[in-house]
Amino acid sequence: MYNILICDDEKDIVSALSIYLSTENYKIFTAYTGKEALQVVQNNDIHLILMDIMMPQMDGISATAKLRESSNIPIILLTAKSEDSDKILGLNIGADDYITKPFNPIEVMARVRSQLRRYTSLGGMAKKASHLVIGGIDLDDESKTVTIDGEPVSLTPSEYNILKLLMENPGRVFSSTQIYEQIWNEDAYGSGSVVAVHIRHLREKIEINPSEPRYLKVVWGLGYKIEKEAKE
Repeated sequence: MYNILICDDEKDIVSALSIYLSTENYKIFTAYTGKEALQVVQNNDIHLILMDIMMPQMDGISATAKLRESSNIPIILLTAKSEDSDKILGLNIGADDYITKPFNPIEVMARVRSQLRRYTSLGGMAKKASHLVIGGIDLDDESKTVTIDGEPVSLTPSEYNILKLLMENPGRVFSSTQIYEQIWNEDAYGSGSVVAVHIRHLREKIEINPSEPRYLKVVWGLGYKIEKEAKE
């Protein structure tokens, strides 16, 4: 059974989401501020968080940023706005996905299942080598760990899965659409900015100099690739 934390200052929304997700046999934890969410995560084994952006005491952006200092739990942000700036802001501070209010219960459950699959077993992807090494990047898929030149690197589930996809196919160029459809398991309409944000975060974590990457390359107009061998 998976433990899901729902955090929103609107109790009706928390109640509705709890009802939807309980039908999937998830154990539900609730919070109504960002501070409460941090306390729940600290005291319980949480596998996924649905986090509202606009909340009192500590908003969802601040709470997500704080969680990302020590945790890779999948975080889906809930936002009442539809502007791209809000979505990109959430992704910039470490969220894995977002849902715009008013939400469709079927969409919520689909996105939750998708994030849990990636977090626990990368479900749906073909079984491949569990230990991948390219240059100084060492990815162990059994322990879900990544080290760079021997130093551990903390990646979110989405960042990890993008890196794994590229390392499994060194030298192959993936377009933003291909990456989004394989990692998020849904149609890639308007997905370019989402992928670009995750690629930037990944570079910041695996590259010594993100502006002159050794590993994660942009092929202009085509997409992204991991070099077969890192070039100094």
